[in-house]
Amino acid sequence: MTKSIPSVSVNYAQTGASTTSNEMGMRVMQERAYEMRGEQYLLIKSPPASGKSRALMFIALDKLENQGLKQALIIVPERSIGASFANEPLSKFGFWADWEVKPEWNLCNAPGVDDPSRSEGTVKAVRRFLESEDKILVCTHATFRFAVDQLGVDAFDNRLLAIDEFHHVSADKEGNKLGAHLGDFIARDKLHLVAMTGSYFRGDAVPVLSPEDEAKFETVTYTYYEQLNGYEHLKTLDIGYYFYSGPYVDTVADVLDPNEKTIVHIPNVNSRESTKRGKTNEATEIMGALGEWIGKDDVTGFDLIKCVDGHILKVADLVDDGPDRHDKVLAALKSPDAKKDRDHVDVIIALGMAKEGFDWIWCEHALTIGYRSSLTEIIQIIGRATRDAPNKKRARFTNLITEPDASEEAVREAVNDTLKAIAASLLMEQVLAPKFNFTPKTSSCVPQDDFDYGEGGYDPEKANVGFNENTGQYHIEVKGLAEPKSAEATRICKEDLNEVIAAFVQDKSTIERGLFDKEIIPEELTQVSMGKIVRDRFPDLDSEDQEVVRQHAIAALNITQQAKAAVNSDRSTELAANTALIDGVRKFALSVTELDIDLIDRINPFGEAYAILSKAMNETNLKQVEAIISAKRMKLSPEEAQQYAEKAREFKKQRGRLPNADSQDAWEKLLADGARTFLRYKAEGKYEQN
Repeated sequence: MTKSIPSVSVNYAQTGASTTSNEMGMRVMQERAYEMRGEQYLLIKSPPASGKSRALMFIALDKLENQGLKQALIIVPERSIGASFANEPLSKFGFWADWEVKPEWNLCNAPGVDDPSRSEGTVKAVRRFLESEDKILVCTHATFRFAVDQLGVDAFDNRLLAIDEFHHVSADKEGNKLGAHLGDFIARDKLHLVAMTGSYFRGDAVPVLSPEDEAKFETVTYTYYEQLNGYEHLKTLDIGYYFYSGPYVDTVADVLDPNEKTIVHIPNVNSRESTKRGKTNEATEIMGALGEWIGKDDVTGFDLIKCVDGHILKVADLVDDGPDRHDKVLAALKSPDAKKDRDHVDVIIALGMAKEGFDWIWCEHALTIGYRSSLTEIIQIIGRATRDAPNKKRARFTNLITEPDASEEAVREAVNDTLKAIAASLLMEQVLAPKFNFTPKTSSCVPQDDFDYGEGGYDPEKANVGFNENTGQYHIEVKGLAEPKSAEATRICKEDLNEVIAAFVQDKSTIERGLFDKEIIPEELTQVSMGKIVRDRFPDLDSEDQEVVRQHAIAALNITQQAKAAVNSDRSTELAANTALIDGVRKFALSVTELDIDLIDRINPFGEAYAILSKAMNETNLKQVEAIISAKRMKLSPEEAQQYAEKAREFKKQRGRLPNADSQDAWEKLLADGARTFLRYKAEGKYEQN
């Protein structure tokens, strides 16, 4: 019996829109991107399986035929993804040209690709291509880096560079050569650039582009919600985590359902979650949890496992990297049968593979063992399960995490991984939710076209919540909400709130206190911590626009979390971890007298996450975690004290008096204490004189 797993469950409308093509053979996302085909710098942010590869084909062909560019170079992170840009008869579906790549110019198929000691051959091939009359080349990021090193950036003038899986690039010019080259290309400004990514977090620590370079890009965004809402078959996606103790192979049977098509990603051999018994042994033990091993298929190399009920599972073991068997299994997974036949394979066990660019539409469960430090990696793994396929109504992602145990020497590391996993879960909830469009509530507000404002319709006397099912967007009126002044603040509020939320929930001190500090005042998180995140991330915005971004980011996060709580309150204990985010937003808005920014600021963003955590984790170990976090509490730093002093000044401006240290309002009292601490630090010379 599979155990219940705490999760967020998002239901979609199955409109079929994201799989329906127009008269030119373009799906919704591709049509949206094609409308922007004239832009010199274009960034396409769109989920896995939304058709980014074909969107690029349409755009590239137009740039070659109608915009005067000489050639197009398609640059992918690894050889296997090069197959996504193989020949396509686009005219068969209504487009005016076909996509054709001559075999000699698909360098992903060349021997020695990405090997620095053997790169000379592929660089020569790039040189020959640039000197030829042919139009399209496909190569890896590594091959392109070697080519730019030898040929220089000017060799690529008047051409299109299309960089797939753009999140591999980084603005860290010392540590990321492709990022450095990209900066040089943009500075030279003599080519066109299309960047594509399925990740909504541009680099986990270092941004992909410098702010000045990013400002030159026009962005096409197609959300997870739009993609999944427009599917024909997939109705529900669950995201959850499950804690275990002892070796993970002893627990994996609790979360593996033999009736679900599953990809299992085992932990790195050097990670804390590894059993240290060897990766092949771990794969064997997972198969043992599924049933009795009865042999291997001679043709595919798949392991055959007999389940308790007698049916035979076909397991593709990508962990065993013996050359003969590994190649056989990989070839079987790439065969046409893998796409056409749901029963071609049942379970895939992988280590470092079957993530980015791996297309198995039948996957219903992505089970990942151990914490993954990269948000991009998590999104890519979840993307393996979010393909639409006949009779596939539900899909899920499960993160199996070591439960912190007081007896472990590495308990603090386990606590850190727990916090990071919760942060990742919170972020995925934001990614999967419909898009929030916030507007200040004023007397002049009117309903927006095509939005459903619920029973009774739009009420001009209160803050309204409307939903557009076709676009997957909310219109939410918030009393006291500030509006952006600059174009950059407007762009951030429209496109990058998830980036701000990512930085916020990944901040170790913030999530620790938000989850486990019983004395926390929510405004310490929503105003002070989020305010610091925004100031650090967008130092060029003026203080008013920084406050606008802060308000919009905390509103997006807290409304999503309160939507979970609103629906959870109606459910039984067994179902309390699940929530339908769409219904929950309206339910939360109707449950309060007035939806205003002050109310939103008074909500702990981590409250609902703690409620789920308390159900998922052993009570003794949960208390141990709380004790560890509580023991780390420290007094205000000079920087924190200065932030509270600034908030105290805002308080005085709004109310005409200073905050009172004896107030019954905990936030006002904290502001007074913080301001007093600031003055003491200032007297002690802790701040530089301006």
